[in-house]
Amino acid sequence: MNDLTLLDQSQRKKSETLYFQLAEELAQAIHAGLLRAGEKLPSIRKLSSERHLSLSTIMEAYRELEDRGLVEARPQSGFYVRAIRHLASPELTKPPKRPSHVVIDPLLTPSVLARINALKVDFGLAILSPKLFPNQQIQRILSQVTRNDPDMIADYGEPLGDIQLRRQIARRSLTWGGQIEADDVLITHGAIEGLNLCLRAVTKPGDVVAIESPAYFGLLQILESFKLKALEIPTHPKTGISIEALELASRNGAVTACVLLPNYSNPCGSLMPDENKKKLVELLEQRNIPLIEDDIYGEFCYQGDRPRPAKAYDQTGNVMLIASFTKLLAPAFRIGWVFGGRWQKQIEQLKFINTYSTSLVLQRTIAHFLESGGYDHHLRRLRKHCAEQVNDAVDAIQRFFPADTRLHVPQGGYVLWLELNEKVDTLQLLQQALTEGISFTPGVMFSPSQSYRNCLRICCGEPWTVKHEKAIERLGQMAQAYINQAV
Repeated sequence: MNDLTLLDQSQRKKSETLYFQLAEELAQAIHAGLLRAGEKLPSIRKLSSERHLSLSTIMEAYRELEDRGLVEARPQSGFYVRAIRHLASPELTKPPKRPSHVVIDPLLTPSVLARINALKVDFGLAILSPKLFPNQQIQRILSQVTRNDPDMIADYGEPLGDIQLRRQIARRSLTWGGQIEADDVLITHGAIEGLNLCLRAVTKPGDVVAIESPAYFGLLQILESFKLKALEIPTHPKTGISIEALELASRNGAVTACVLLPNYSNPCGSLMPDENKKKLVELLEQRNIPLIEDDIYGEFCYQGDRPRPAKAYDQTGNVMLIASFTKLLAPAFRIGWVFGGRWQKQIEQLKFINTYSTSLVLQRTIAHFLESGGYDHHLRRLRKHCAEQVNDAVDAIQRFFPADTRLHVPQGGYVLWLELNEKVDTLQLLQQALTEGISFTPGVMFSPSQSYRNCLRICCGEPWTVKHEKAIERLGQMAQAYINQAV
């Protein structure tokens, strides 16, 4: 039995106790505003009498709330609801106005950082806990697929991908208004290969690519490897890139392509409004600038329907859409796809040259899972867990980080973007945190101009536990210490 299983069982046993159930009820009342900041909780004896619970059960429930930072004990008086700070959100970023060559320090890659110490808590990598995926169901389908057709193991598969899977992907595009046929879908080795193929189809070394600022460091590494220049566009953590700034930056014809994550971007978590998506598509079409849209987080909405990608507003094939099951379903399978628009044939040829095909066995396994109807149930569960984990992290950051910290609370995804006091260098903060087994991703990794030195990204991919709470508290203490030393 592994540590995660033991932890899960411990958390489950705890949730079944009477004191924990009472604490959950009171916590919900506090978050809903039914119990307001400064308001006194019922006395232990009174609540014990009303609920027919022991005094020790009530006391344990209050201590649980105290550990969460929701209430505080006042000597000779009782327990009171604490005032929870709501940190201000970051504002529109102001990156350099000129394009720059991308040079990413190899010492800053997460794989290197993760090996520096045996981590106790990893907020650095944007990956989800294995327990959030339907691993046993996928394993059973995989066994069934190979048992029914053992020769499939020796089959390279078609370069375009398995037709069953491509049909399922095309069918699911109807949920966001897509007009996609199976022949419009190209299966790739995850979203990363899709991004590589799309960039190769429309750029050459020395070209300028417009990107969000901050932008995903994996994209920056690809731009660096292709010897492309990056033009950082001002971005708001809530609504994404400034369409006005992009319009100005692309007037002189210098921008060759644009790569964006309109839905729950990484690292900001921004969600571009539909009106802006429509303007974006129209602007780039008018200027003959292809848009490469990464929709890898589009399904991670917390409430309501998943947001439409910009591709939904594309009438001419100017938008290439990239997505993947890596974050959503089976990370080890590395199954992604591309809708290539009017560059579909070029992308297909590059795929043929690059990797020829993608594992047929793994594609067919995912196709069967989609056909079974279990995928939507899994998505609802996954979204629920991500929303809870992000909310828990937000609550802890609001309680433990310095009061002048800026934090954007996203509507989807599972990463948080924090802007600290300018006196804090988060790369130095990371070096100190690693000595205590805690990691996060420093802001400089998300900018080719080495901006955002006082920012950081927190990944909320694991079920929240006391150790995560304590790690956030410790990071907040370290950040405050840096501010105090600089005064």
